[in-house]
Amino acid sequence: MAAAADLFIQRLPEVSARELHVLAVDDSHVDRKVIERLLKISSCKVTVVDSGTRALQYLGLDEGEKNSSIDFDGMKVNLIMTDYSMPGMTGFELLKKIKESSIFREIPVVVMSSENILTRIDSCLEEGAEEFLLKPVKLSDVKRVTDFIMRGEGMKGGKRSQKRRRSDDCVPSLTTELSPLSPSTLASKKSKL
Repeated sequence: MAAAADLFIQRLPEVSARELHVLAVDDSHVDRKVIERLLKISSCKVTVVDSGTRALQYLGLDEGEKNSSIDFDGMKVNLIMTDYSMPGMTGFELLKKIKESSIFREIPVVVMSSENILTRIDSCLEEGAEEFLLKPVKLSDVKRVTDFIMRGEGMKGGKRSQKRRRSDDCVPSLTTELSPLSPSTLASKKSKL
């Protein structure tokens, strides 16, 4: 099994746009359709599932790695994108299960959420998420992540060497929130009150 895992991991950096296979996990039908469409526009093969449990079943991790008979050439999941807040198993719990797997731990995982909670973002990144995206996910987000994976920057020698950190759009800039107002802007705001 270890030899098969090594073979699977060695092939990940060599993906092209047509070969990039993304497993998208979201309990919301609308969000699944949006992410599926964005990924297909980006020339990715997409498999969508509605829960963390179904994702584990698809990967063959629901009964444990020892019992799974996975066809590595047929599946080749290169990226997993998961919602954070889902009933049953959260995206964070799915992330942990994937990172605990000797077979799938090197597959990049992107966590998505509509809630901008810094402790949640930090926890996901510390647990091994490649990126944390705020919903609604945009085409530019998908392109950035898929380009990053296709360049092989997420993995060098089996380890992530240039792992992305919290996106700038996840943390509001203090300078824009606290920028001083000009006297004319201040006067116009007072007049509106």
